[in-house]
Amino acid sequence: MIPAFVRRFRFIGILTIAAVYLLILVGGVVRSTGSGMGCPDWPKCFGTWIPPIHISQLPSDYKEIYTAQRVAKNKRLAATLERFGFKQVAGDIFAHPTQYIETDFNVTKTWIEYLNRLLGALIGVFVFLTVIFAVPYWRRDKTVFWLAFGGFILVGVQGWLGSLVVSTNLLPIMVTIHMGLALVIVAMLLYAVDRSQQSTEQAEAIPFSPVLTAGLWIMVLLTFGQIVLGTQVREEVDLVASTMNYGNRAGWIEQLGGIFKVHRTFSLLLLLLNVYLAYQLYRLPSKRLHKLTTAVLGFLGLEILAGIVLAYFALPAAMQPVHLTVATLLFGGQFLVLVAYHRMAKSVAKPTYPHVVA
Repeated sequence: MIPAFVRRFRFIGILTIAAVYLLILVGGVVRSTGSGMGCPDWPKCFGTWIPPIHISQLPSDYKEIYTAQRVAKNKRLAATLERFGFKQVAGDIFAHPTQYIETDFNVTKTWIEYLNRLLGALIGVFVFLTVIFAVPYWRRDKTVFWLAFGGFILVGVQGWLGSLVVSTNLLPIMVTIHMGLALVIVAMLLYAVDRSQQSTEQAEAIPFSPVLTAGLWIMVLLTFGQIVLGTQVREEVDLVASTMNYGNRAGWIEQLGGIFKVHRTFSLLLLLLNVYLAYQLYRLPSKRLHKLTTAVLGFLGLEILAGIVLAYFALPAAMQPVHLTVATLLFGGQFLVLVAYHRMAKSVAKPTYPHVVA
């Protein structure tokens, strides 16, 4: 019989993880529709908690007002970064060509970005509830509690980073950090939920292999890097689209630089590594690992298909958030495989030898 506190934590944990993935999907929609600056300020939107629905609700000089606010905030941010030694990043903030450009009001883009923020706030509530429901683990397994609490703190940091993404007008380094932290939060929540159920599941013992362990770690880290690299490719796509006045989409791929080629080559490396590791995992006597491996291969297949559609069908906007979301699902699946393998391999009892009396 599974204890009630385990069921409660598992339910809210899975709900929170699902909400985070939904936020990543919505964030991809924000990027693909160019709605990232739909609200030029943060946490409010055009100075109010409920966004306007018509430009007549804004002052005639709204662009100058919000540009001035953003630049003032960025000057404070740049000064702080310089004090900590990040002079290059501080300089990049004002070297970015869109720093002093304010986006025209567009009611659709404004509400897409606003709904993205509402979902982010809802996730903050969900993560707080995971901390509350993790309290019973304080005496049973402190790691579960600290993972939940750490996730809550990082969600707050993520919200702050979101404000910097807006104030710097989607500065590439800020967008990249924002995405990377989202993956860290996903990993922490997945590990917390998985670990919380260990005492209620019968552990399967499998042989430990240092080579397989290293391979699984490399797989997870390379996928993390590939997703982060993908955000930089997305920045190049936005720049090319702007240069070509958002026309001739079929020619955008040809204008992308070396980052896209690295990203594409990396995909082949990841495919080979995942297939090899899947073969090794299927050889182990563990139904749980087999199911997780099948899920990873499924996500990998969908991700490759989405990449092909993007590359050969002129980067359709609808496929961009799908590509990002499936990539994060792939990362989550790989991370669960790593966690499950580590736990099962550790559960193998070490051989004992009779005490020999001289």
